[in-house]
Amino acid sequence: MSLPAGGHGAFGGKNQNKKQKMKNGLLKIGELAKKVGVLPSTINFYTNEGILTASGRSQGGYRLYEEKYAISQIKKIQFFQLNKRLRIDEIKKMLK
Repeated sequence: MSLPAGGHGAFGGKNQNKKQKMKNGLLKIGELAKKVGVLPSTINFYTNEGILTASGRSQGGYRLYEEKYAISQIKKIQFFQLNKRLRIDEIKKMLK
């Protein structure tokens, strides 16, 4: 099987984009959810409540999160929820 010019094969562009995202430290919701052990809907909720900020959107319209910031922020939110028993409105005040 021969490769098209550029040597990347049929899936080169997709894999290259994925590598570029990882290089930039940007994750889609599902990828971030797996890393921190929560459901994607939890990340959507945090984002919609204004306590987690997406860094931008992918070409396909998916929210992208900067890995280090997002993981740190989710850990803070979980700490306040689980250990301090704070409500979302109280957490918003703590994170500002």
